Amino acid sequence: MRSRGSLLLILACALSAAVAPSATAAPPVRLLGERVIPFAFDLRGTTVGGLSGIDALPGPDEYLLISDDRSALQPARYYTTRITLDDNGIGPIEFTGTRPLLGANGAPYPQNTVDPEEIRVDPWTGNYVWTQEGERSPNALLDPSVRVARPDGAFHAELPIPDNERMRPDSGPQRNGTLEAGSFAAGGTLFVTALEAPLLQDGPPPTATTGALTRITVQARTGQLLAQYAYPLDPMFTEGSGSNGITSILAVDPLDPAKFLVVERSFVEGAGNRIRLYETDLGTATNVLNAPLDHARPATKRLLADLNEFGLSTVDNIEGSTWGPRLPSGERTLLLVSDDNFNDEQVTQFIALALR
Repeated sequence: MRSRGSLLLILACALSAAVAPSATAAPPVRLLGERVIPFAFDLRGTTVGGLSGIDALPGPDEYLLISDDRSALQPARYYTTRITLDDNGIGPIEFTGTRPLLGANGAPYPQNTVDPEEIRVDPWTGNYVWTQEGERSPNALLDPSVRVARPDGAFHAELPIPDNERMRPDSGPQRNGTLEAGSFAAGGTLFVTALEAPLLQDGPPPTATTGALTRITVQARTGQLLAQYAYPLDPMFTEGSGSNGITSILAVDPLDPAKFLVVERSFVEGAGNRIRLYETDLGTATNVLNAPLDHARPATKRLLADLNEFGLSTVDNIEGSTWGPRLPSGERTLLLVSDDNFNDEQVTQFIALALR
């Protein structure tokens, strides 16, 4: 006869086996498919490329894209597309229209006055909120900005930015390291932006051996600046000339004010890109709005996926992310797009993932 202790041990082992994850359990993120579109094709007199942001429109299978053309090839603009996502993968990418973004004077933006990056559809009004990086060069200091356009491209409003994100000779954002990312949150009551790279006053960018801290800013949809949090960037994935930073941010749940999906893009010359998807939580981070990052408790993050492990044809410069439809399995679809920089050695790549 077994002792009571032996029976308890057997029961504990049985319960442990019952709840232990199966070695064949489905991964939390799986690849649905990818599409690469032709390089620099013409749509209504514009060069399709530089796609830096994507968001779902209210209609089924309809999406909004923004080009980061600095009005160099044609005026700064957005595109509409039709894309089908289902268990069979990702359907053909059908571009259905384009419009220029207009300034407050009602005219298209002059060359090199804006650098568009993220675009989001306002869930309350249907307007388009877009970020742009400004410029830092020997000849110009142009602040980044968050602007609101009507669906016809007309200027509607501009939201304020924190004082520490203004371009000054010795402080503010680094060149091409500013407002790369934005997302609505908390049912559309908040707009959240992320700097791609650390501010000059916050220290150097990541290297192959050390990470860095950049900033995520939370503001009311009316513009009031509410908080700013440090976000820990990974080191670059290998030695060489390059960078690592945030290229897109997306609310995990439309009602949650604290949890976001973050796209980190690391690029090293000669080695290519490494793209990681993280879930970050701002809930326990220190509010450092217009304050130094000394002693700040950064946001937490956990790795969801490394695109370089998915067997894709290539991993290019992923800069845009949006949720797609939910699958019959209950999984959520995530649609990513790459910015080819109008470079014929790169590609415009659409990647569809399913997340449990």
